[in-house]
Amino acid sequence: MDPLHGKLLIAAPALHDPNFERTVVLVAEHSEEGALGLVLNRPSPLELSDGAPELAALVEPGERIFVGGPVEPSGILILAQFEDVREAAGVALGDIGFVGPEPPGSGIGRSRAFAGHAGWAAGQLDAEVAAEGWIIEPAVAADVFCDDPGQLWAAVLQRKGGRYALLTRMPLDPRVN
Repeated sequence: MDPLHGKLLIAAPALHDPNFERTVVLVAEHSEEGALGLVLNRPSPLELSDGAPELAALVEPGERIFVGGPVEPSGILILAQFEDVREAAGVALGDIGFVGPEPPGSGIGRSRAFAGHAGWAAGQLDAEVAAEGWIIEPAVAADVFCDDPGQLWAAVLQRKGGRYALLTRMPLDPRVN
């Protein structure tokens, strides 16, 4: 399977894991050892300034913490758009990367905080994709920093088009269709 780094995983309607139902996940790392991703469309009600005040200067005032996934939910990861992506602790997509423990020397643009992340053991994500649990789509920066995360799942499926666009009209429970 081609590496999925920098791609979106769109939860297929048949994926009923409550951690991932109708989610859009940015794959930030994918190798033979496993994968790491961040759920992009699950904002929490908690502002970063309340949950982790020491990190609040890294995001816009009032920015909420997003639920990045079920792994290490008390850990905070910050994704940001870097002027110089070489200063990122890890690159997720283009000029978007992780803010490390030391603030970058050059500026960062948009940023978003995530509590926890999604993780897969070696071969696990590949198996889930092969079982059609995920729909793959190239990511763009606007997906990471979308203004309406509640609509991201439908918007990405619409962008993919064709039969995928039809999935946006499918009810959460297909038995009620």
